[in-house]
Amino acid sequence: MSEEIIKKENPLGTQPLGKLLFSLAFPAIIANVVNSLYNIVDQIFIGQGVGKLGNAATSIAFPLTTICMAIGLTVGLGSASGFNLNLGNKDEEKAKKIAGSATSFLVICGVIIFVIVRIFLEPLLHIFGATENIMPYAIEYTGITSFGIPFLLFSTGFNPLVRADRSPKYSMAAIVIGAVLNTILDPVFIFVFDLGIAGAAWATVISQILSALILLAYFPRFKSVHFQLEDFIPQISEIFLICKLGMNSFIFQFSNLLVQITLNNVLRIYGEQTVYGADTPIAVAGIMMKINSIFIALIIGLINGAQPICSYNYGAKKYARVRHTVKLFLTAAVIISTVVWVVFETFPQPIISLFGSGEADELYFEYAIRFMRVYLFFVFLNGVQICSATFFPSIGKAAKGAILSFSKQIIFLIPLMLILPKFFGLDGVMYAQPITDLLAFIMAVIFLVDEFRKMPKEDVREK
Repeated sequence: MSEEIIKKENPLGTQPLGKLLFSLAFPAIIANVVNSLYNIVDQIFIGQGVGKLGNAATSIAFPLTTICMAIGLTVGLGSASGFNLNLGNKDEEKAKKIAGSATSFLVICGVIIFVIVRIFLEPLLHIFGATENIMPYAIEYTGITSFGIPFLLFSTGFNPLVRADRSPKYSMAAIVIGAVLNTILDPVFIFVFDLGIAGAAWATVISQILSALILLAYFPRFKSVHFQLEDFIPQISEIFLICKLGMNSFIFQFSNLLVQITLNNVLRIYGEQTVYGADTPIAVAGIMMKINSIFIALIIGLINGAQPICSYNYGAKKYARVRHTVKLFLTAAVIISTVVWVVFETFPQPIISLFGSGEADELYFEYAIRFMRVYLFFVFLNGVQICSATFFPSIGKAAKGAILSFSKQIIFLIPLMLILPKFFGLDGVMYAQPITDLLAFIMAVIFLVDEFRKMPKEDVREK
């Protein structure tokens, strides 16, 4: 494919930015939101059919999903950035090697994680914070969902490459079809077949397999490149580049993993000292993280749609288009964040009630409503921070994105989770999140302003 043909055929460098961003971001938002519904739908039906301990079990199991998200998004977003950067530089061969190496690496990682989880399941659940009451449910649920790990990892990692190839509707359809199947199978397996928490787990696995198979079928449809078998031989240099560009996503998700483990264990320790006990705070925190995952999915979908535009145009040195794209997605992020914040703060009880009644426990709802309002108080600032942390790797500046993610979770949040409860008891856990959100927002604004000041204002190449 000649340089002239690539220029004519690739709309990333020519199409009006508002229309282009919408066409890429909207399907990505739908796909990400629907993908996050896998665990949320499970938790809703488990809460209604099994109860509070079932909800708590999914909270204990959630770190394994986060591990898959950490590796999948690292490989997926890193390879998508490398793929588009090299297409922008007119290096089609390197773009192919990046996509092929990413695919093989995802398969290898999925198998390795599955084996580790099967061998060390119960010790892992202890580390994740399971109490004696929660453990039987957590073992049953996680033991089954572990079979879906290779498929979840592949879907998470390959989906950004499909979007990078300018097929956002296909990537969206793969995830939506799986999630719809999950939503159908959950009540059938839980209530009709009376399988309880095991039914929710099998529904998730079957749905993950379907999504992975649909994405696998995309390979012959690639528009930008045509693969040969040798492209899928993992190249160490390409995997290193992928991990470098996707490191921000790994740090973000891995730090989320550490946050989840720390949160569960701190809630267990300090919850036992209150009238709520340990199980209720763990169940509530798990619900909050699932609710918040919808918001995060919205923002990540937005920035995933913007990523190919930023990567391609930065690689092509069309800096004016990069600047305009950043302004567009930040404006959209602020609007989305504000709307979500209003909903979270105004309707906590109806939202929480979706996940079960807590066995009609008044203390459960009392704690859950207060936790939700405080824990998610600065959600309206979070869109800017998440977008900023993902934007920098898309233009090849992974270190800046990594610093933003690392600082938020590791430097700010985890220390605050450990320190504040010493002064405020169980309430200190919920105070840690809004303080962290404010500090992370300030840091993100400083990084963005500095980058805009340094970025050339005019294009280097002819359009």
